[in-house]
Amino acid sequence: MAHLLGADGIALTIGTRTLLADVSLGLDDGDRVGVVGPNGAGKSTLLRILAGTSLPDGGRVTKVGGSTLGMLDQRDELAADATVLDIVHGDAETHVWASDARIREVHDGLLADLAWDAPAEKLSGGQRRRVALAALLARDPDVLLLDEPTNHLDVEGVAWLAAHLRERYGRPGATGALVVVTHDRWFLDEVCTRMWEVRGDDTGAVDGYEGGYAAYILARAERARQAATAAEKRDNLLRKELAWLRRGAPARTSKPKFRLDAASALIDDEPPPRDSMELTRMATRRLGKDVLDLESVSVTVPGKVLFDDVTWRLGPGDRYGVVGVNGAGKTTLLALLAGRRAPDSGRVKRGKTIHVRELTQDVAELDELGGLTAVEVIEQEKGRVVVDGKELTAAQLTEKLGFTRERAYTPVRDLSGGERRRLQLLRLLVAEPNVLLLDEPTNDLDTDTLAAVEDLLDGWLGTLIVVSHDRYLLERVADRQVALLGDGTIRDLPGGVEEYLRLRATAKAAGASASGTPAGSGGGPGAGSVGGGTTSGAAPAGDGDEFSQRDIRAARKEVSRIERRLAKIAQKEAELHETIAQQATDYQAVARLDADLRDLVSERDELEAAWLEAAEVAG
Repeated sequence: MAHLLGADGIALTIGTRTLLADVSLGLDDGDRVGVVGPNGAGKSTLLRILAGTSLPDGGRVTKVGGSTLGMLDQRDELAADATVLDIVHGDAETHVWASDARIREVHDGLLADLAWDAPAEKLSGGQRRRVALAALLARDPDVLLLDEPTNHLDVEGVAWLAAHLRERYGRPGATGALVVVTHDRWFLDEVCTRMWEVRGDDTGAVDGYEGGYAAYILARAERARQAATAAEKRDNLLRKELAWLRRGAPARTSKPKFRLDAASALIDDEPPPRDSMELTRMATRRLGKDVLDLESVSVTVPGKVLFDDVTWRLGPGDRYGVVGVNGAGKTTLLALLAGRRAPDSGRVKRGKTIHVRELTQDVAELDELGGLTAVEVIEQEKGRVVVDGKELTAAQLTEKLGFTRERAYTPVRDLSGGERRRLQLLRLLVAEPNVLLLDEPTNDLDTDTLAAVEDLLDGWLGTLIVVSHDRYLLERVADRQVALLGDGTIRDLPGGVEEYLRLRATAKAAGASASGTPAGSGGGPGAGSVGGGTTSGAAPAGDGDEFSQRDIRAARKEVSRIERRLAKIAQKEAELHETIAQQATDYQAVARLDADLRDLVSERDELEAAWLEAAEVAG
């Protein structure tokens, strides 16, 4: 494979902090690399150095002559007076790009709902992101560097981008290489075959791992186990040396001097501590039988009906993930539940014991507290919190959320986006809510922080509603998914995100409008009751007149058979995951087990598709 790009001994120091030190990396044809690391570790900086837009303090970056490079920055800086056509194709003649099937695929995947003459200044954040991506993909560079490409994309957009990049850079014989910084773990597993971890500690190192995100987590866990074993051995030796020194007279012979040197060497060998973060579950207020009910709710915005006579009932302990097309009303739904917005008609019935807290997308809500430190912000909410029977101060809580002492006493206006997001989350939790509303909670958080958040939500006792495009998060913390497809209803998704993507694909194939309304206005699998209520205005899932009673009985038997098999597959998957964790050091065994796991996943996908077909007949 041809070599495309190399970094040799690059180093960078900002102020007194070393971001990168003696880092050497290389990219060859077919490489698809995911970059992870803590917030502020230097991931975006590394990409800019590779792109040549930033210069390192030392080392050099080399690019093969004649190869092209393109980079998507986190900031979509588009000329305000430029149109979508100007940005994507510039001065290129229409016949040049219109005859290219690959470019037409990019148009269909990212720009289908946009007018070519739409000015950049009128575009939303998500639209600007898609236009910037389309412009870059249309150029088709040999080396593609993407910094948080899934930001502002919906679930459907993320799935399309993953499939496009996998085909472009991963097909047999493909030329070119891809490097992507993202917190979207599903995307990393779908696209990437290698991982770079920017440590973000004093070493300034970047560690390489083979495989996608799942393989990286397994390998990192094994490294942590080996480090723990080495630390335990070192501690045991150190205890022995110190015990001997207490019994001896160090100044009398050369032998005690040797012992002193040995103990000193053991102490000096202590590895630097890795930044850690722990989210501990705090108290949850008692939640009664009644939580939140939307009853015959309708909401209209200029030119569009978001909800049309919708009824949706939320009970204690319900955990829903919400997906949907942009502009379908996901954030409006949270505003209704939080009480920030009243419906145009109908009512939102609220239980007497509920205490709702909402995590919004906007970190600017902390701007009014910009002069306070993180500790002071938490003290405003609650000075002391009891966690696991222990009383913790605001300073101790911020430390558990990964703030160093220095950053905990830094003014909020000087915190990074990721640090502000963590502070928002902690501020929400100390209020001890029993209903949590999370709007895109993965924004600005690194993968380690996301794992800690998920661990916390796993044990959450209250009612949870999560709006997110992060499939990994939704499948981990939510028991059920619902979709807003732009047709004024809330639609249940028994098949989860995969069913949502199938519904959208079917709608497009049937020539549905750009608003995302499926053909039939409410029919198809997954329509019907949600959360114990009804979704008014939706047609029934399938027309019973099309099928005989014999067909319906056979379909119901098939549904039961498939559900039993899916339950067995779920149990087998859990057993395989546990076995893989136990045999993490045996790479051959892990490879065999991973192959078995992939077979199960493939069978599960086929069964879920068959279930949807049978369920449509069964009614």
